[in-house]
Parts: sequence; C-alpha cells; structure tokens
Amino acid sequence: MPTRLLTLDDVPALTELLHRNREHLAASSPPHRGEDWFTPERQHEVAVQALAEHEAGRRVPMVILDAAGELAGTLTVNSIIRGAFQSASVGYWVSADRTGQGLATAAVADALAVAFGPLGLHRVQGETQPANLASQRVLLLNGFVEYGRAPQYLHLGGAWRDCVLFQRLSTD
Repeated sequence: MPTRLLTLDDVPALTELLHRNREHLAASSPPHRGEDWFTPERQHEVAVQALAEHEAGRRVPMVILDAAGELAGTLTVNSIIRGAFQSASVGYWVSADRTGQGLATAAVADALAVAFGPLGLHRVQGETQPANLASQRVLLLNGFVEYGRAPQYLHLGGAWRDCVLFQRLSTD
C-alpha cells in the first residue's frame, strides 16, 4: 500500500520534503503559507490539527510512500460531509523528484478504498487547475469523471484560480 495514516513521527521528513518542494508546490498552495510553514514547529501543529480532524471524522490525513517506503508526498481525504451528502474531497501532492512514478495514482486508489470502504462515502471529488494535466490523469486513471469547471474556485499561488471538477461515485 503506497499510503498510510500520517503520524507525528512523520513531521521531520515531511518538513524537509516541503522545504525541498517549495517552488514545485507554490502555484497550488494557499497564499497564507509564510516562512513558518516550512518549520518543524509549524508542521507539528498542522499534523496535530489534522489528526484531531481525523479523530472527529472530518479528514483522513495520509502520507504517500515511494517503493523504498520513504515519504514522497501527502494525500488527504478532506471535508467529509455526512447526512444526505456522504461526500468528501481528495487533495494530494508528490515530490517533484518522484513524479511520473505512479505514486499519486496508487495513493488516490488507496484513498478511494478508504472512502468507499470503511468511511462508507457515496462520492469523492477532486479539483485541478486546468493546466495540471498530470493531476487530471491521476483522477481519470482512478475512474473519476469531469463534471464541470468552476471559475475562480480556489485561492492558490496568490490568485483566484479556475478549476476543473472531477468526481467518482461509489457506484461507478
């Protein structure tokens, strides 16, 4: 399995990976991430919050591992909504030096197994910027279908960005 639940022991490796991928992630990162985002202290806070959200049933924070078992990125099943919706969103990134190895594709497959298995969700959504064809391919290879475009959907890289919307249903 190329993913597992995030642990606090992952913080040093994750901090180092984020620091190395700073430019790689800039265009897809929220603008509020300042210099402190790349510190072990801030990443520890982020991990503690993510694990608390997991305990509350609102998020599944995972790390993506390469073939050697080294941390290569993250994947999160976000915004888990129950009730009539039974839906969530998936977000992921892989280190620039590990792209093209199928890690994100396998990680999204793992996330879908969790979402449609133990979580019992009906729908998982993924969003990409229109030019991010690699991420769109990851979603398509996992059976997601494009269902729309949203102008100025997310504030990333310092600007409001359009997104292509994809979804996968448990019945697909």
